[in-house]
Amino acid sequence: MSPRWEPDPDIRRGRSVVADLHAHLVFTPKYRGEVFTEEMLRCCESIMIEVCDDFGAVLVDFNGEHDHVHLLVHYPPKVALSVLVNSLKGVSARLLRKEFGPHVGQYLSDGHFWSPSYFAASCGGAPLSIVKEYIESQRRPG
Repeated sequence: MSPRWEPDPDIRRGRSVVADLHAHLVFTPKYRGEVFTEEMLRCCESIMIEVCDDFGAVLVDFNGEHDHVHLLVHYPPKVALSVLVNSLKGVSARLLRKEFGPHVGQYLSDGHFWSPSYFAASCGGAPLSIVKEYIESQRRPG
């Protein structure tokens, strides 16, 4: 570790990598049904925490409304984000249907809980304009 850097506990260090990867994820139920209750959101959050833990990731924040949920996930570079998302959606769908079956059944006509699509954005760190400026300022050998 360079002596000019203060150690940051949020930065993940591996044998050959230093990474600080965060993703903002948004999942919606199929047909954007207004399926979520407060109790379901609490259950969903606890499921998502466990799934993230299984991947070595951390669910930093979670919240939702009647028809969607937001997650802020801090994940290691060895994890493909799409694989994490598929597991988050798959495990939560199975367990939420198991726990809230009759309620969930009102909103799902084909048995699928989540919409197959999702929103994902990388976040944290410097704005792109600053990163671009930093890269352009490197002293390229002549």
